[in-house]
Amino acid sequence: MKDLRLVPAALAAWLASALLVGAPAGAAGGLAAVAVGLAVLLGVLARAHRPASGPSGARREQRSSAEAPPGSVPAPRPASGVPGQLVLVLVAVAAVSASTAGQLAVRGAGPLEGLVAQAAVVELEGTVRSEPAPVASGGVRVELAVRTVEGRGDLGPAAARVLVLGDETWGAVHYGERVRATARLVPAEPGRAVLALARALGPPEVRAPAGPVERTVNELRAGLLEVTDPLPGDARGLVPGLAVGDTTRLDPALAQAMRDVSLTHVTAVSGAHFAIVGAAVLGLVTLLGVPRAGRAAAVLAATVGFVMLVHPEPSVLRAGVMGTIGVLALLLGRPSRAMPALATAVLVLVTIDPWLARSYGFVLSALATAGLVVLARPLAARLERFVPAWLAHALAVPLAAQLACAPVLVLLAPSLALYAVPANLLAAPALVPATVLGVLATLLAPWWPWLAGLLATGAGWACSWLALVARTGAGLPGALVPWPGGPGGALALAGVLLGVGLLVVRARALSRGAWAALGVLVLCLALVVSPAGRREVLAAWPDGWPPPGWRVVLCDVGQGTALVVRSGPRSAVVVDAGPAEGGAGECLDRLGVRRVELLVLSHFHADHVDGLAGVLAGRQVDAALVSPLAEPAPQADAALAALEQGGVPVEHARAGTSGRAGEVTWRVLWPADDVPAAPNDASVVVWLASDGLSVLALGDLETEAQHALARSLRDRGVHAPARVVVMAHHGSARQSAALARLLDPEVLLVPVGADNTYGHPAPGALELYDGALVLRTDLCGPVALTATHHTPC
Repeated sequence: MKDLRLVPAALAAWLASALLVGAPAGAAGGLAAVAVGLAVLLGVLARAHRPASGPSGARREQRSSAEAPPGSVPAPRPASGVPGQLVLVLVAVAAVSASTAGQLAVRGAGPLEGLVAQAAVVELEGTVRSEPAPVASGGVRVELAVRTVEGRGDLGPAAARVLVLGDETWGAVHYGERVRATARLVPAEPGRAVLALARALGPPEVRAPAGPVERTVNELRAGLLEVTDPLPGDARGLVPGLAVGDTTRLDPALAQAMRDVSLTHVTAVSGAHFAIVGAAVLGLVTLLGVPRAGRAAAVLAATVGFVMLVHPEPSVLRAGVMGTIGVLALLLGRPSRAMPALATAVLVLVTIDPWLARSYGFVLSALATAGLVVLARPLAARLERFVPAWLAHALAVPLAAQLACAPVLVLLAPSLALYAVPANLLAAPALVPATVLGVLATLLAPWWPWLAGLLATGAGWACSWLALVARTGAGLPGALVPWPGGPGGALALAGVLLGVGLLVVRARALSRGAWAALGVLVLCLALVVSPAGRREVLAAWPDGWPPPGWRVVLCDVGQGTALVVRSGPRSAVVVDAGPAEGGAGECLDRLGVRRVELLVLSHFHADHVDGLAGVLAGRQVDAALVSPLAEPAPQADAALAALEQGGVPVEHARAGTSGRAGEVTWRVLWPADDVPAAPNDASVVVWLASDGLSVLALGDLETEAQHALARSLRDRGVHAPARVVVMAHHGSARQSAALARLLDPEVLLVPVGADNTYGHPAPGALELYDGALVLRTDLCGPVALTATHHTPC
């Protein structure tokens, strides 16, 4: 069992990091001191109780040495059994706690943290640490490593990362440049690696160019985009994605298809990329007759160079380490050595970057690598009974990774990718040439563009096959099978997979170490679905759009409202359609919604219904629930006519009406039987719940109607009916303090247009919901939530 001795320490360090990054720096320092003290105490006690050496002990050691094979090195003795394991765990916790305390202290030393809390307008100066990437709401996002900040009379150094949302001028900045800009800060969730979001109020000012290494990398990446520009659509977007992780030109429909068949790792700079690059370099230097030390140095140099090429971000470093471990496990055939290497990698990574502990990407990388190490060989051995050996091994690798990761993937999206294993199997032959040729094209593009173009064309052929596999698999019946979401669904799937695994791989096919490692995987999953492990932010800005596992999205439609609550893999409940030019239809397209199981039109003002054509276009709408007051008449007549033309059954809402649409349970709370005479006050107030996340949409209720709703809820003994509230009337000043106190939501969504002429949201209105996390579309763009996560805005 010696190969698993580092696993408890790695898991303890991971859990400590997940807890501490969201806690005050003092808590991390205190835990470090306690862990050191306990480790020292246990060490002293273990030494005191160690049997004294004597003649008998010496004779035992001599006898053991005599029985050892000639020339062998005696194996090191375990670290005193359980006490030794506890000491190792405590030392790991102490190390990660001390690192976290130091990094939190540095991050909070300057004025930035206080200015973030005030949502202040500041002058930021920092280094660009991500490629500019487009966002769904328009403009681009860029991550800055902030060096100095100035605002509200404070000027000082800063050491934190801030995510900037800017206009198209930010698309011209380059990785490594030092820029200065004016921006409004927005707090991120505690425990996020990105301390704050910033809405840029103007173009960036470049203060210093990138360094020589970064400039070279920028030229290589730009050269790749040039030589791939003539390629056909799918290849044009995929080749840069496979080679350097640049997905800016990837077709959204193809990106969704790749998600549906679990091929997103192809463009995510995963461990597989590093494994391919390392294996290619290793094969080349082996053919050249390079000795073992030189081969190791070549693989290491290739790994470091590839990290620089795709940028040394935390996720890339993680993928590099995990990919290196994976390729060593396969090439050397030593899974017994790979598990302690994996545990060491986890321990080192969370010590260097404690915020990785809350990253689903980190968990998925670790699980995929562990699945490969533990399950690939037994699965291949079992499959060899039914298929040729080469096919058995080809199937075992994606199957092992999918089995290990599936329960966590259910947390991100409550569905099962039925064709994930065959899609990965079919894609595998193209992945290696596409990656290798794409990387070579990148390296040659600035100097020999004609040769780089030829290599890119070859990579494009391979990528066309990948696109064909993804689109075909996603289009097959049952590509996504609904599965319960949340912790219950994840643990249920883990149990099902474990049971199936026992049927497929007989117990004696797994070693004791493999069984223990499977137990570790289950423990890791339990930690992931625990509150501490599930507080990671699923951000639309850093991770693309739509964020995986979204349950609720407030689309950015300008000064209007369009709310989407997921009811199935490709279906949703939609509340309001926004204004005509708001883009509600495009928002649904990006979310992959092909069926609207219930459409709620709260009332018939233009900013809530004029975007209806986009919602209906290309989608099946099962039913519509509308305000009983058909005013203003022109908008009401047009909306009802559009619904009739689309064959959508229409029902007028009344308080008490309820039902179920897919995974969403809904109930109308307003209006009552006495319909108000004003359209705003006749808004349909609907409560929706799905996967542990409850939402209350208040429409455009004015003050008196809000008072009446509060009285109605109190009379029925209803308090805090929803975790999330969509603020009434875009945050106008006409709000009910009584209703705000009664609702007391955790999250307040404000659908409001940037620079609107109404003064929405009114500062006094927001103060009524003091204590709630306020997410505004004018500052955040589209806002996404899952059962326990939200866009950090």
